[in-house]
Amino acid sequence: MKKIVILSSMLFLTVCSKSFASTPSEYLANDATIEATLGNGVEVASLIPTVNAETSNNVLATTSSLPTTSVAGSKNAATAFILSTFLGGLGIHRFYMGTATLTGVGYILTLGGCGIVAFVDWVVLLIALVNDEGISKYEDNPKFFMW
Repeated sequence: MKKIVILSSMLFLTVCSKSFASTPSEYLANDATIEATLGNGVEVASLIPTVNAETSNNVLATTSSLPTTSVAGSKNAATAFILSTFLGGLGIHRFYMGTATLTGVGYILTLGGCGIVAFVDWVVLLIALVNDEGISKYEDNPKFFMW
């Protein structure tokens, strides 16, 4: 069993330490391209209206008529699954999905419920990933048990 753990650790470290660039020149930044990209950008400060006491009523009237849209920052199920696979006992996948801080601390102190809760979380995330369900129902969950 020790040999399997040592070999899998060595394989993991070898894969993680591999450089993704084939030559050192791929690491260098092209200053002209960066300046062109920044030159094409829009300055955000000029888009923000200035508000003073005289125009505050007008600004409030115009902003209240705008449609309200909320962009949900949905989390990626594959990322949560990978975090659960490698760091499940520490509950890093739970912090990624927005678990309350004290729940995450309890998760860390119990090492994922002695590994049982971490394993069940891993299975739940695997099922969500395979069935392409998404993990929105597990996001921002304040409970110790994710499911």
